Amino acid sequence: MNSLVTIDMVTREALRIAHEKSQFIGTTDRQYDDSFSKAGGKIGSQLRVRLPNQYSRTTGSRVMDVQEQAERTSPIVVATQDHVDMRFNSAELSLSIDELSKRYIEPAMAVLISGIESDYLAYATKATYNVAGVAGTPPTDLVAVGGARAKLNQGLAPKDGNRFIQCDSVTMGGMVNGLKGLFQDSGQIKEQYREGMIGRTAMADWYENDRMWTLTNGSDVTCTMAAAAAVVDGGSVMTMASLAAAPAVGAVFTIPGIYQCHPETKASLGVLQQYVITNGTTTIQTVSPAIFLTGPRQNVCSAAGAKLTTASYDGTSLVPVFVGAASGSYIQNIMYHKEAFQFVTADLPIMDDAAKCVRRTQDGLSLRVWQASDIRNDELLMRIDILYGMAALRPEWACRITS
Repeated sequence: MNSLVTIDMVTREALRIAHEKSQFIGTTDRQYDDSFSKAGGKIGSQLRVRLPNQYSRTTGSRVMDVQEQAERTSPIVVATQDHVDMRFNSAELSLSIDELSKRYIEPAMAVLISGIESDYLAYATKATYNVAGVAGTPPTDLVAVGGARAKLNQGLAPKDGNRFIQCDSVTMGGMVNGLKGLFQDSGQIKEQYREGMIGRTAMADWYENDRMWTLTNGSDVTCTMAAAAAVVDGGSVMTMASLAAAPAVGAVFTIPGIYQCHPETKASLGVLQQYVITNGTTTIQTVSPAIFLTGPRQNVCSAAGAKLTTASYDGTSLVPVFVGAASGSYIQNIMYHKEAFQFVTADLPIMDDAAKCVRRTQDGLSLRVWQASDIRNDELLMRIDILYGMAALRPEWACRITS
């Protein structure tokens, strides 16, 4: 078996294993940036992801309000390159591809994909501002799951069979015991080809995943907020007072009087808008989503559906309410639509020794395998690399299920 065939087979086998073991990556939107298909990308390259369009309704028959329709892209500037490295001697290289895969490629890819999945889950969960369930109370029925399902519906997530739930094994055990026969669909069992897939209920496929991110709240979650700082059209910065410690990135809170509105009709949904801390100090917090009072991106209103203004809260001191207690730690399971999150890969460059450097792409994942011989020690060195980035273009299509 010549070197080119061997490395090509290794690359294809690595992609196959990555596909099977990517529980979270495999159920989100995988975008491949083909602008790097020739020259190759590197750390710091901008990976481009498509942004969703939004529109406003125009009433009346004569006035036409032409709105932007051009496809927009958003760059992911900080690309990450991860790899696993191996060495083989001449005897090991004589193994069949099945033996080589079982002994070396599979465990190597398991470590690589597990680390990436953990980082991706943490990133996606921190970007998700919707939360269902009671912090500190692991769900054992469909109440919290139903709340998460409602959040996705309110965000207009499609009901197209592409909704998923990732949860830790303790939560899964409680749910299986509580729901019993609901996970025994024989048709679903036949279709289980990914590790950790359990079944389907509540309009979602369930996956058992012990890489779930845990939120640990800051040591102080009791504060006040000036109304004028809370209601700023298009703003994502809020000023809080009386905090002894900065809130944790990923902490979620609500503000009295600021309600979530329907993305299309702009009517009140009757629930307070939830916000997640993306960065902050004891006073200044950057949050998501930004507050939009008007236009196609309007996302908040009063309880009755009236538009909010800064004047609505003049002279009022607001008291944000955080999810969970101070210093409390809560596993964050998550329900999401496939297109809530984006995992973007780009081709790495092919090195000069092309016969021992192969790149392949499958289902949006691009891997490069590179070999080099060590004549002194009669060894072959090999590394498997992936260059990737992450995005959360539709976080409203996801909801945490706190545990």
